[in-house]
Amino acid sequence: MRRILLPLIFGLIGTAILTSLGLWQLRRLEWKEAVLTQIEARIHAAPVALPAQPDPEADRFLPVQVSGTIVAPSIRVLVSQKSVGAGYRLINAMELDGRSILVDRGFVPLEAVPPQPPFENVTVTGNLHWPEERDSYTPENDRAKNIWFAREVDVLAQALGTEQILVVARETSFDDRPVTPLPVGIEGIPNDHFGYAVQWFGLAAVWTAMLGLFLWRQRKPVKGKDQ
Repeated sequence: MRRILLPLIFGLIGTAILTSLGLWQLRRLEWKEAVLTQIEARIHAAPVALPAQPDPEADRFLPVQVSGTIVAPSIRVLVSQKSVGAGYRLINAMELDGRSILVDRGFVPLEAVPPQPPFENVTVTGNLHWPEERDSYTPENDRAKNIWFAREVDVLAQALGTEQILVVARETSFDDRPVTPLPVGIEGIPNDHFGYAVQWFGLAAVWTAMLGLFLWRQRKPVKGKDQ
């Protein structure tokens, strides 16, 4: 009995730890789903006027409505849409009353020819956003060909001479076809807690099975011991 007591205690502790980690991930899943619900509600709330000094954290996804003139040039950010294929997000400066901000007009397929600014006295309804799209695998922007690979608000603002504020269009008051708005949503926000929970519970099951196998083998009589 003594020879299995320590492995038994060790095995039970391991199972308890792995199971508790799975339960913790389920609690994290519940929390994350509540956060995503709040974000979704905020995204689709009634738009407000553009704040004087929006905060990238506190005002992320804030619905706003801005009016002014969208001016050239257009920066093209390479993206892909499942149902359409590759294309560009078009980013322009928008001149307001004494201010200049960035506007993400939306998506246009590679072969399409979008209308060219300026668009005067137009209104854009959308959400404030500061995307975090660049990582170690993101290529450098090809400014000579006007092909960008990430929406870095500070870099875009410097290139177009605007404030570091980006409004991602949801609706526009002018005909911008074939450009279609590509509004913000919760689809790109990671929520992997269920998968992590399954992994921890799976490890707990394997650990328990190994413990059971060990105990079963310890109960088997050793061949030749009683001979």
